[in-house]
Amino acid sequence: MSIRFRLLASFITVFAVAVVLFALISYLLSVAITGDMKSVSHFYKIHYSLHPLTEEEETIFLDLKYLAKQVPEQLTDEALLAQYDQQLKMVQAGLFVRRDDELIYASPSIGEPEMNSALPAYDAANLSIRSTLNVGNRFFSYAKFDFPYPDGSTGSLYVMKERSPFAEFVRTLLPILIAVLLAVIVLTGLLLYRYLTRTMIRPLEVLKRSAEQIKEGDLQFELKPHSRDEIGQLSQTFEEMRRRLNESIQLQLQYEENRKSLISGISHDLKTPITTIKGYVEGIRDGLADSPAKLDKYVGTIYAKVNEMGRLVDELLLYSKLDLRREPYSFERIDLAAFARDAAEEAALELEVRGIEVDLNAAEEGPVLILADRSKLKRALDNLIQNSAKFMSKPEKKIEVRVATDGRYALLEVTDNGPGIPAESLPYIFERFYRGDTSRNSGTGGSGLGLAIAMQIAEGHRGTIIANSITGEGTRMTIRLPLADKGNEDTE
Repeated sequence: MSIRFRLLASFITVFAVAVVLFALISYLLSVAITGDMKSVSHFYKIHYSLHPLTEEEETIFLDLKYLAKQVPEQLTDEALLAQYDQQLKMVQAGLFVRRDDELIYASPSIGEPEMNSALPAYDAANLSIRSTLNVGNRFFSYAKFDFPYPDGSTGSLYVMKERSPFAEFVRTLLPILIAVLLAVIVLTGLLLYRYLTRTMIRPLEVLKRSAEQIKEGDLQFELKPHSRDEIGQLSQTFEEMRRRLNESIQLQLQYEENRKSLISGISHDLKTPITTIKGYVEGIRDGLADSPAKLDKYVGTIYAKVNEMGRLVDELLLYSKLDLRREPYSFERIDLAAFARDAAEEAALELEVRGIEVDLNAAEEGPVLILADRSKLKRALDNLIQNSAKFMSKPEKKIEVRVATDGRYALLEVTDNGPGIPAESLPYIFERFYRGDTSRNSGTGGSGLGLAIAMQIAEGHRGTIIANSITGEGTRMTIRLPLADKGNEDTE
């Protein structure tokens, strides 16, 4: 249930309860409050006893009372009594006259057969002339007057008005009902407050505390949403923000660590050739190269070290552009098998003088079409071949370049029979400046950027690169690229 609907339901409930209670209280008050408001407690206790009749009914009662005192024999005239009863009927009341224990007149408009037995007994002193009585399930208020007939018999006249039992019930219980209704209103408000507090306020307080934690730099916590409404979605978004912010900070820390590692690696890799160059230059300056042969050797060494530094700078520049995605790609449709064949033949001519055999094992089912940047993909393949060639130590040195397909992807593999890569080093070989030998010997270890560049190029082609190696048997590097004819012709 959404918060909007929850609030709407809450407000409708409060409004409906208030309206119903207001209407009910108004109705009860209109039924109960019919007169004397000077004393509320006095009114609730004896209002009907003191004021059983309205003003019109009271006038007729006084006329009948006068007849009972002056000419009581007229109260045996049924026609006269019917006339008075008709007047009372107009104001919704009725007349009863009793002689001894027998009703000589009973108002037809009231018509209660048990009325005679329910009427109060004769009271010559007329101490209680106004009161109420219950007859069956009916409730009446009345005014009575007891008098003697001329023949000595006792008489009683009653002007009676029927009241609602519900009204009497309300009159009696109205204070309790009002108190109960007020308690219901208070309880409803408290329940709604608690409900809204649990479903809205508490989650918002959790969000506030989380925001304060983030403000203080603490991102090592987890915010779990406990609902699917807007606050739950807000909590989920907040948690996603915290997670990404934490990842960003961790990435920044990693970048900083990589920067330090990069500076350390560059410093180390540049220091060695610079030191060598410096030593040979000082030797030439001090006259140690006192023969053409020595001078040629010194100059050749300096030239080789300068080239080595140039290659390192070029690779570092390329890696930086690839890492920052500032190196443009020029994609075209190529046949990976033909591309690998040309690259393998070129590498074979270069490595033949070092006793390394390079073979191609291409797919036989036809062209393997991909979208690729020729120059960059060749750079990645050359880096893999050269990386394998550096560590060859067996008498028979062999590198195999293989092209195959795997579902929607093309596979470009470089396999060698070298010494393999230790298992503890395998997860790190694609990191920049990583070398398996801690001595960082440039004669075997290279710059440490070749495999990192190959990985960047593979990812730039929306592919991946993985390494599998068995110590003592060899290593297989696999570049996995999407096929061009499998719905992957969009370029970046």
